Amino acid sequence: MNYRETQYKNSTISFSDQGKGTAVVLLHGFLENSEMWNSLVPVLAQNNRVICIDLLGHGKTESLSYVHTMEDMANAVHHVLNELKVDEVVIIGHSMGGYVALAFAELYPELISGLVLMNSTAKEDTLERKANRDRAILAVKQNYKNAISMSIANLFSEENRGKLVNEIEWAKQEALKTPLQGIIAAQEGMKIRKEREILLQTTSFPKMLILGKKDPVLNYKEHQTQVEATNMELVTFNDGHMSHFENTDELKEVLSDFLKKVWPQK
Repeated sequence: MNYRETQYKNSTISFSDQGKGTAVVLLHGFLENSEMWNSLVPVLAQNNRVICIDLLGHGKTESLSYVHTMEDMANAVHHVLNELKVDEVVIIGHSMGGYVALAFAELYPELISGLVLMNSTAKEDTLERKANRDRAILAVKQNYKNAISMSIANLFSEENRGKLVNEIEWAKQEALKTPLQGIIAAQEGMKIRKEREILLQTTSFPKMLILGKKDPVLNYKEHQTQVEATNMELVTFNDGHMSHFENTDELKEVLSDFLKKVWPQK
């Protein structure tokens, strides 16, 4: 992908912009960057303008502070869209990218035409999850490489850890490009994010929740209930937290179909 840069609050934000048509914004997860969308962009860019943004402290985007709230990240996304003069988007967010997408939808509802939470949730962190984040911060300070390698492997379903060895190795190498400050700032930001399930119930634009039945991070039964009393479609895959690697072909189809529903004329 050809990356461009913009300055925001004395930091550099990196993004790519491909294709023509209505804008689709892809937001990666924690320890990822825009490269994670490589297999998806060519498919979606056939009919849409696809914008991938490296979130704060990830990829080629610099850190702003020692805590990156989801609102901070959403405002950085808005800065990119403003610069590109984009005023209507569907946002597809993976994991942490989904948290950012929800913050964006709350801050800039007039810009949103559709929302996909991919292996993500509108729920806030449980006390146990917050404690896990604190432990993860300590671990990455003590042994950066080991902590990241373990974190990435543990995102895949158990069966896929043996099958997708090359994909896991690639994801680890990309994750190791994430600076320590970016890792800590994101963990701190995710830890204090607020619950946004009300957004799923009160917004009228099309929404989709993609979950993996064997997701080691988000318990399927616990998180599927989010679609109740909403107009949100639930898509279930039979694998883990990394649908872009574990369910690549199905994901391409599901997202292409969703975009056709949002913009039927395309």
